Amino acid sequence: MSINIRTGFITGKIYENKMIKEIQAKSVLTKHSKIESWFMTHYGMNLYRGCTHNCVYCDGRAESYNVEGEFGKDVFVKINALELLSHELNPERKRKLMPGSFIMLGGGVCDAYQPVEKQYKLARGALELILKYNHPVHILTKSTLVERDIDILQKIHKQRRVIVSFSFSSADERISRIFEPGVPGPEERLETIKKMKQQGFYCGMFLMPVIPFITDIPGVLEETVRKAKNAGIDFIIFGGMTLKEGRQKEHFMNVLTKHYPQLIPDYEKIYDKNDRWGGTNYEYIQPVSFHFNRLSGKYGIPKRIPPEIYSDILNRTDLTIVILEHLDYLLKLNEQKSPYGYSAFSISKLKEPVENLSYDQLLDIKGVGPVTAKIIREIAETGRCLYYEKLLK
Repeated sequence: MSINIRTGFITGKIYENKMIKEIQAKSVLTKHSKIESWFMTHYGMNLYRGCTHNCVYCDGRAESYNVEGEFGKDVFVKINALELLSHELNPERKRKLMPGSFIMLGGGVCDAYQPVEKQYKLARGALELILKYNHPVHILTKSTLVERDIDILQKIHKQRRVIVSFSFSSADERISRIFEPGVPGPEERLETIKKMKQQGFYCGMFLMPVIPFITDIPGVLEETVRKAKNAGIDFIIFGGMTLKEGRQKEHFMNVLTKHYPQLIPDYEKIYDKNDRWGGTNYEYIQPVSFHFNRLSGKYGIPKRIPPEIYSDILNRTDLTIVILEHLDYLLKLNEQKSPYGYSAFSISKLKEPVENLSYDQLLDIKGVGPVTAKIIREIAETGRCLYYEKLLK
């Protein structure tokens, strides 16, 4: 083993045939500019950089994330993460209290419960700190290793609240082995969901990304939603697959060429090389989203986190932003126009709590009309929006 003075890496560690590099991080928590309405959080964290789950479609490979090493094989471990997190969560070290929301355990470039967590136990340590500083937690993972921490999660759930969400591209074992080679299979994840539900935790499925022409086809998609329902899931959040130009797209297309070469022309039609986010075109994603919408209705599964899970945790301004963004999504999913996305953005820029504003003052906010103002006042006064609750069902 040797220490590289320039980078601070401790090199030469091997764990389960993966190269591990220990690093000293400068921070752990990442603060979002506004409440994240998919996860109900202001804060996320990457305890590791890189992920040996090695999902073929993972956009963590994209150059924009600046993950060094060979993605899928090399992992950078923030060995001082828990010391930093303790400082960042400690209210005595802050001039301003953190806004009430879930702390997100999971990140854009790693799964906190990837195999190296068995050795370093950073996710478990993070949960102990979240418990100590009295925060609710939302976990997003593909790993069944989260079962190890049920004891701590029970304490957090009793004290505040716990959401455990699992990422799926489908419930098909064969497809998963191709595109998620380092991940417990779908059936194992579904069994873990059942165990978590038995413990009283809220559980979600992040059905994202659906893989074009593979996991989005009617039979595969319905089987996934049906199995999620049978597992007792509380909500499903659906999303398409991005393919950013560069390493991510090259890696994915190499695997696609090997297993589904007939689909190459279809992918060339739906992905625009000039789209910086790597998204699909509207002609593709629209019918797929509509089909998911029908399936979620058929099986009675909410398409966003239901408000009873988070409404008493968020302040009224954040709650308003979340509900307006959810309304925007739900209306557009039903091919209806919506002003609510823009009004949510405007509300996020307010310098005072939304409950302090009168109906007339709300009308002065850009993007807020009479109907939106009434909805905002209802949320501010009651913590609910009956129109939203009806659409969510």
